[in-house]
Amino acid sequence: MSSKIKISASIVLYKEDLKELNKTIACFLKTKLSKKLYLIDNTPSKQFKNIFEQQEIEYIGIGRNIGFGAAHNIVLDKIKNLSDFHLILNPDVTFLDETIPNLILQLEENEKISMIAPRVLFPNGNHQFSCRRYPTILELLARRIPFSKSIFTKIVDNGIYKDKNLEKPFFAEYLTGCFQLYKTVDFVTLKGFDERYFLYMEDVDICKKIDTKGKLKLYYPKEEIKHVLKKGSEKSIKLFFRHAFSVIKYFRKWK
Repeated sequence: MSSKIKISASIVLYKEDLKELNKTIACFLKTKLSKKLYLIDNTPSKQFKNIFEQQEIEYIGIGRNIGFGAAHNIVLDKIKNLSDFHLILNPDVTFLDETIPNLILQLEENEKISMIAPRVLFPNGNHQFSCRRYPTILELLARRIPFSKSIFTKIVDNGIYKDKNLEKPFFAEYLTGCFQLYKTVDFVTLKGFDERYFLYMEDVDICKKIDTKGKLKLYYPKEEIKHVLKKGSEKSIKLFFRHAFSVIKYFRKWK
């Protein structure tokens, strides 16, 4: 590849914890590769303007909340001739200096892999089920309604690959959107995320789009990250309904 830099990354900002965000940015900037980080600010007040002024960071203030996927897509034209790889990164993630370079090596070894993601842990070291099978309506209901979890345990366990050895790499159906590392050319070809999802399900949807291109997504647990995982839709009725509407859009789109 003949791009000017090895990796670009984008973080969408809304109501972020500044301490967490600083840690995430520091992790990315410590990566020993040529790089660029885009901070896309969805706050109406452009709350994060003039906070991060490092040379490798470009701030983009939207001035309104346009949603997760649409905000990440803002950089599509910027990165298409700039980077070899592009990272979709949450603002509450931490990782080691060698994590991104080691994941890139895996992407470079197989031309059929469009996207890779590491094992995801909670800050206390517990495992997060970040690689999943495509959701069914029954599984989503079982995960949301407490009493149903005992009834539909097999459905839930199947959805989070309880039948797989999660210590070993494998090609997963979908990988959650807190840390998705793409070949830039593939992310651009996919036209990024489907902007009909304001929030939630856009990470599942883009994995489906990768399938339509005959490409693969690799779960690679030899590298690990830590993710705070806010679970906003379990705490806010507004976010719950946003999640529900996104689920409806997803099933209508993919039948």
